[in-house]
Amino acid sequence: MSPAERLVRDAALLGVPLAAAQAARLLTLLDELERWNRSYNLTAIDSREEMITHHLLDSLSISPDLAGARIADVGTGAGFPGLPLAIANPSRQFTLIDSNGKKVRFVAHAAAALALGNVTALKARAEALRPQPPFDTVTARALAPLPKLLAQLAPLCGPATRVLAMKGRWPGDELEKLPAPWRLTGSRTIEVPGLDAERCVLILSMSTG
Repeated sequence: MSPAERLVRDAALLGVPLAAAQAARLLTLLDELERWNRSYNLTAIDSREEMITHHLLDSLSISPDLAGARIADVGTGAGFPGLPLAIANPSRQFTLIDSNGKKVRFVAHAAAALALGNVTALKARAEALRPQPPFDTVTARALAPLPKLLAQLAPLCGPATRVLAMKGRWPGDELEKLPAPWRLTGSRTIEVPGLDAERCVLILSMSTG
């Protein structure tokens, strides 16, 4: 089985349908990441196998939880989960936000190299932004404990915004400190094929009541 065929198979296990061309694009993204990583140290993961599980499949795992047309990925780093999600969801618009200029330059380069017209790379701090209208979904992967994370994301969000917080093990202590007006509206554990680690996604929104 080729790497692309395996990627299609494993994404399907996550509930994410991938066309062969999308799988090829995802693998090209890793080619670019490996090339830049040799000079710019964008990610500590340098094994191709781990890049597929930790970057591609882990990112794609929350694709079924996206809502709406305008998605923000905060603390995107080298573009994860935003770039794989953009490849898998070409009809949605993605804004990938990070304060690290080197990583944002890579995101912009990768988006251009892969002809991803639905990606905008933005060097900024999320708390300094005031998008109008707010984003439909905001994603964040292992960025900060929930109280701090939600304070950073709040300026991007409105009452209808869905926040997807990607976590490892269940963050019970963080959820006990969930600040008003935030509430947990859903959650699920995720089993990423080939990744021997706990994963879950928390779905949060601002309460209007």
